[in-house]
Amino acid sequence: MVFHPAIIALYTASFFICFMALYSVYHGVRIQRRWDLKSGSDLQLILERRTYLISTILTYVFGFELISFFLYIYTADRLHNLFVGAMCAAGTLQVNEYGYPALLFKMANFILAGLWLILNYTDNRAYDYPLTKKKYLVLLGLTPFLLAEMYLQAGYFLNLRPNIITSCCGSLFSAGQNTLASDLAAIPPTPMKWVFYLISGLTFLCGLLFYKKGRGGYLFAAMSALTFLVSIVAIISFISLYYYELPTHHCPFCILQGEYHYIGYLLYGTIFGSAITGMGVGILAPFRKRESLAGIIPSLQKKMALWSLIMLLAFAGIVTYRMVFTDFILGG
Repeated sequence: MVFHPAIIALYTASFFICFMALYSVYHGVRIQRRWDLKSGSDLQLILERRTYLISTILTYVFGFELISFFLYIYTADRLHNLFVGAMCAAGTLQVNEYGYPALLFKMANFILAGLWLILNYTDNRAYDYPLTKKKYLVLLGLTPFLLAEMYLQAGYFLNLRPNIITSCCGSLFSAGQNTLASDLAAIPPTPMKWVFYLISGLTFLCGLLFYKKGRGGYLFAAMSALTFLVSIVAIISFISLYYYELPTHHCPFCILQGEYHYIGYLLYGTIFGSAITGMGVGILAPFRKRESLAGIIPSLQKKMALWSLIMLLAFAGIVTYRMVFTDFILGG
């Protein structure tokens, strides 16, 4: 096992997140069964106080979950010099079988935690807490993912052995390796550019339509999710090449390093933020007609749509700026 302050922080955060999630689920089951806002019983008053406390705690817990995603990648990158062959987080995560699965669960939990925070924020703004049962139902589904993440992350760090020979990002993200990473790297850059800008443009138009007319919320949410997936593929296929100025270097992790001014954190931050706020528009759409939410959700959806569009434009703008103002010319 490798000892590092960031690893200790991730262990602590993961344990705290899972402990509080289980604690909240325990009370959430009770709330699911006994919650009745029309009742003035002592039990209902206890449940109301309890759900307010739990919601406050979970707001911080899922805030930590969002931060832990980037801390995990940062830690993996900082540890690369301990392993022969590793040049960045790509090689470090390959050291054992837990690294990449933990990363995928962290990505999924990042988005799910963000959507839960949107539900919770909306519920707390209404006088009758109409989404209380819904958000605890979502929490019940999210908790197994958090537990799986904790298990995989613990397995990854506990099984780190210094001086293990691993693969560098150049071999992992190169064509001909018969892996998902190599398949993504092998996607021709020019067609992928067209797909990226086409999907991003359609998503922007859907968001603009919703912002102006209040229509197409579900479509905008679906397009935001699709744009997120396409953007991740685009980073591997062609975006990263413009930063490395090498036609064969497809690594999605090296752009997180200081050599490239940590631009990767801005790229990933904007595309994750755009996806969560865009998908949040669709998450809230079924509750627009609730009496206590009718005056809250439409304006909140417009704000989220606006922020999603701003971050989508920021991501596309950063990418386009680099493509235009670099001497590197990419064919294919």
